Amino acid sequence: MDQLQKDRPYMQHAIAIAWQGEGKVEPNPMVGCLLVKGDTIIGKGHHESFGGPHAEINAIADAAASNSEAVEGSTAYVTLEPCSHVGKTGPCAEALIQAKVARVVIGCIDPNPDVSGSGVKKLTDAGIQVDVSVEAEAAENLLAPFHKRITTGLPWIIAKWAMTIDGKIATIHGDSQWITNSHSRNIVQSIRGRVDGIMVGFGTADADDPLLTARGEKMRTSVRIVVDSQARLRLDSKLATTTDQAPVILVTSPSHDQQHAAKLTALGVEVWVGESQDPVQRLHEFLQEFASRGNTNLMVEGGGTLMGSLVKMNLVDEAHVFVGPKMLGGKNSITPVEGEDPDLMAASKLFSLRYVRRIDDDVYMQYRKINVSD
Repeated sequence: MDQLQKDRPYMQHAIAIAWQGEGKVEPNPMVGCLLVKGDTIIGKGHHESFGGPHAEINAIADAAASNSEAVEGSTAYVTLEPCSHVGKTGPCAEALIQAKVARVVIGCIDPNPDVSGSGVKKLTDAGIQVDVSVEAEAAENLLAPFHKRITTGLPWIIAKWAMTIDGKIATIHGDSQWITNSHSRNIVQSIRGRVDGIMVGFGTADADDPLLTARGEKMRTSVRIVVDSQARLRLDSKLATTTDQAPVILVTSPSHDQQHAAKLTALGVEVWVGESQDPVQRLHEFLQEFASRGNTNLMVEGGGTLMGSLVKMNLVDEAHVFVGPKMLGGKNSITPVEGEDPDLMAASKLFSLRYVRRIDDDVYMQYRKINVSD
């Protein structure tokens, strides 16, 4: 068995550990670390919470708890290049050097141009053998939301909708309750509990009067966002009257109703006014602002016009689709993604199915966008 074949299972284990930080570590990336000596795992750890110790520190502590001499001469498997700078915690590359590990195996390099490669250099300068890009695709998949925010200045966008077998999300009059069962809706609550923001368009906010908070376990308090060019959100809406529970941002245009907006502001709603009159450009401006505040994951729950704008901009990264066992019909019943009508199927965006689950008679599917070079 060659070295790569030996390394891969350990890196896969480190990646699995890293996923435990989802929803808890952002805006930092999820990272996992495994310490191996001989064929024995002597320590493991992941980045557990924002501001807390990084994965390497936790793995070293885990190993030292059983044997303070164990780490020396071991191999560290880390999903992301160890940091070399001082942030909320000390540099992990230095911690590995001080622990006297013999070798470091890295899943992928840090995409931050200010630090990319510096962790590897620090380790190699200290005489430690470094191997990079083991299980790179899985490590990059783990890192994808962080990578997008760091390299593009935009959040990772998760589209979510529930639809009938024939692809409808509501009747012509907007009635949508309920397409799926309570078990599926509980899964939506768990997703809400790990994202930084939940966004809807004005039509959805007005028709459904949603609360958009996560019920049950919450890892984060999500910002609730309404895209409303005229600032028409009702003063008695659940969103406007619950700003003490979670923040609400109204994304609006320069030509919005300023008097009504002032009343919303008095209720605690943040009214964010974009510079552009073009709704698509203004949405892009807000997404940049949202990410600049340190937010990584944004969940978009509709409606079709808002989804259509995001698809047009090719910004939907992940889709969580719930299919209920109903057939609605109707030429004018509402569909998940609206907007301009493409002429050719070649204009469609390509996604990869990553997960599918039956929930009684519902079906839950997760997709991720496939990036295809022009």
